[in-house]
Amino acid sequence: MTSVLIVDDQPLQRFGFRMLLESQPDTSVAGEAGHGAEAVRLAAELRPDVVLMDIRMPGMDGIEATRLIVATGGRSRVLVLTTFDLDEYAHAALRAGASGFLLKDAHPEELLAGVRAVAGGDAVVAPAITRRLLDAYAHHLPARPPGPVDDDPRLAALTGREREILLAVARGWTNGEIAARLVLSESTVKTHVGRVLAKIGARDRVQAVILAYDLGLTRPNPPA
Repeated sequence: MTSVLIVDDQPLQRFGFRMLLESQPDTSVAGEAGHGAEAVRLAAELRPDVVLMDIRMPGMDGIEATRLIVATGGRSRVLVLTTFDLDEYAHAALRAGASGFLLKDAHPEELLAGVRAVAGGDAVVAPAITRRLLDAYAHHLPARPPGPVDDDPRLAALTGREREILLAVARGWTNGEIAARLVLSESTVKTHVGRVLAKIGARDRVQAVILAYDLGLTRPNPPA
């Protein structure tokens, strides 16, 4: 059973998430919080598997709450929920250690899939979706260097193949797509991805995409 802490300053929003999660046989609601400070306290007390975190809340916002929850090194993984077109802080939340983010108007099955993915230690959303979301936020991101930062120690630690894998992850390819394009087995790709994440200090694929942006390995896709 996956336990979830719901964090949102809107009671109606929390109620909707609760109804959805409690309708499933494999998810339960550990508790609710209406602001960041309460979220940090309850995360430490309840130790939920997943924290659904709003960003804009009175007092401590979701970014700082995420940073504090992740800093404890506990079991809880944070899934940020954002309004997307209004919330320019989603990237900052990912930097704070969130495992990813979903739109608040996502279909119920998308939210449930995200919760289950996080609980299983995977990326919150499908890699291609993650890439599209980050591309949409590109105009909010800090200026990037014109080319890769080759002297960064995190890149220097990677083998040629591992750098290929990181670039593929940043492009939004799934393990299956990477395997097909690089002519490898999926199990080999999974092993490579795990090694890459460990070497660059990323919690998951989402954090790897963020790093790829930061180091200039990939650029935003042009708007459609």
